[in-house]
Amino acid sequence: MRSVFLSRLLSTVVLWAVVLWTVFSGHEFGFFALISGMGLTALWEFYRMLDNRGLPNFKITGMICGAVLFAGSFYFFHRYGQSEASNFEVVALVGLLMTVMTRQMFKGLREVEPLPTMAYTLFGLLYVVWLFNFMNKIVYVVPRNAENMVMGQFYVLYLMVVTKFSDMGAYITGSLFGKHLLIPHISPKKTWEGFFGALFFSLLGSHALVWYMPDRLSLIDTAHATVLGLLLGFAAIVGDLAESIVKRGSNVKDSGHFLPGIGGALDLIDSLLFTAPLLYFYLELLIN
Repeated sequence: MRSVFLSRLLSTVVLWAVVLWTVFSGHEFGFFALISGMGLTALWEFYRMLDNRGLPNFKITGMICGAVLFAGSFYFFHRYGQSEASNFEVVALVGLLMTVMTRQMFKGLREVEPLPTMAYTLFGLLYVVWLFNFMNKIVYVVPRNAENMVMGQFYVLYLMVVTKFSDMGAYITGSLFGKHLLIPHISPKKTWEGFFGALFFSLLGSHALVWYMPDRLSLIDTAHATVLGLLLGFAAIVGDLAESIVKRGSNVKDSGHFLPGIGGALDLIDSLLFTAPLLYFYLELLIN
């Protein structure tokens, strides 16, 4: 038990050190490398989970498509801005569908296997890569400062803190006070007490970071901090439950062993897959 705790603590310290250095350095390519690397690792874990259950997929094709989506989106956001990047992503969606279907053409037909193979491959790309790519997009939805430096990475830090506060709140309150099960057929340990604890902690994290970094989070005032704290806290719970469905369907406990004491990359980002798009569209609405 002690070794697991120490492994978890070391992994957490190292991970947050990398994240904080990347955010405060303002290095755009470093941020892209961190997000895309984590996203592709999570995608690989997703396909390996399918393999564990014997579910067919084109993992190599999926990984190549995921890398192209990450790289292309970053390039267009960095070089041309949001409008051109949005056009690229529409083209990319069509390209993903055509690529996976073309790959199936070279595999041949065996009863109904082509349909689940293409479906599982595309679902992995949409669930992991498409959703996690909103982390990169948040960096560029916020206007640059007077020195032409990106400022959106501080909103990504805000997102990560609020999301992880939600996860922490659910764990603490659920462990201490949990008695009433939330959705036992999906996750037998999650409780309603943990649910409300997650919302409280996400509110706490939201207001704390806005209070601590008012200049770098100038788009979020006290009212927005309250709304976002609740919305992101709820989305984090849904994201965690969504991965529980995937893991139950794949008959695995953890998505992988990427981080000692924590689990896989997908275990780490599962809540962010739902909170990142929500924050992106909320900021876009505020700016517009």
